[in-house]
Amino acid sequence: MKIRSITYFCNPDYPLKENVLREAGDFLSKAKAAYKAAGYEVQTVRVATVPFPNMLGEKHIDKLPNYARQFTQIMKQNGVAYAALGPALPDMPGSYQVIPDAIAASDGVFFSGMMADAQTIYMAQVKACAEIIVKSAPLDPNGFANLHFTALANVGANAPFFPGAYHNSDQPAFGIAVECADLAIEAFENAKAIDEGRKRLIAEITKHGQSISKTAQSLITNYQSVSFKGIDFSLAPFPDDEHSLGKAVENMGVPKIGLHGSLAAAAILTDAIERADFPHLGFNGFMQPILEDSILAKRAAEGVLTVKDALLYSAVCGAGLDTVPLAGDVTAEELTPLLLDICALALRLNKPLTARLMPIPSKKAGDVTTFNFAFFANGRVMALEASPLGGALHENSSFALNAKRPG
Repeated sequence: MKIRSITYFCNPDYPLKENVLREAGDFLSKAKAAYKAAGYEVQTVRVATVPFPNMLGEKHIDKLPNYARQFTQIMKQNGVAYAALGPALPDMPGSYQVIPDAIAASDGVFFSGMMADAQTIYMAQVKACAEIIVKSAPLDPNGFANLHFTALANVGANAPFFPGAYHNSDQPAFGIAVECADLAIEAFENAKAIDEGRKRLIAEITKHGQSISKTAQSLITNYQSVSFKGIDFSLAPFPDDEHSLGKAVENMGVPKIGLHGSLAAAAILTDAIERADFPHLGFNGFMQPILEDSILAKRAAEGVLTVKDALLYSAVCGAGLDTVPLAGDVTAEELTPLLLDICALALRLNKPLTARLMPIPSKKAGDVTTFNFAFFANGRVMALEASPLGGALHENSSFALNAKRPG
């Protein structure tokens, strides 16, 4: 198990207050050293801000590309490799339109777009997020630009996983995201019963969660203005078989992830995280980034795992759809129904979900992917079974959707 990220939440304001990023860099440097001393490898340190529309305001929203470019320079001077400038917001429609240019202008800066809050689906913004995905795809020949954008449905502040991370206060804080699919693999590798494997997994998550929290508490004694928000123990993978969530599911007894039984496995793994004793933050569930998991990528290439399957598992998992490779000629009108489905699940089930979709230029469904990127596993472009919406669902009007009543 590793720490994927120590994420520092702050408000650097506009014009950019460089001292805020200096303070972030200082804290993150000390935090990384503290966790290393506690026995944890820290892969990255990151900064997430309040939503950029709130910083820039409508008057300066077109300055986002320049702001993101400046942010890139200053954050790297302070030892931070990645930053998320938060989501475009429905009450400022122009904030969606500037994101592709801001992605192109920056390096290591991530963005998101709010499609739905806890009660309302904003159809115009669902479509706007689909447009961002389509417009961003050709910015890089491998479609990597969309690695820097995700669409949000019912996602609150301070989730430490990117790209959907954002803050909601002027007071700084931090949270921890882990990479721990290997814990699930080991827990179920020789388990003869579900309860046996689940107890092992709960015990390991609790042990590490409390250790990480203990180090966090020691940190904030020296940084009393910085609060600790908690840990996201989503079972994030790495693209080799020994760190694959797909392998964990198959260790549980599903011959190939994507076959029936996979949803039950996803639910059991997510349930284990929820039962573990640690300060929960963010998604905390089964994470299924297709391109970041060797077994998921393999099963998708075989056609066993489909986009519909991944959407189905979102009903019981943590984060939703992530790094899904799609045909380069997919249209915003075809992406919109899929994003709408994500919103419907998020609101009816009262849970946070995201969609990071990656159309690959010049590729069509079934084509082999040829990434030369250490954090991606190669597979095939996945088919999207979608057509443009018509009728009432085609309209831009927002609508409320209540969570399912218990009992």
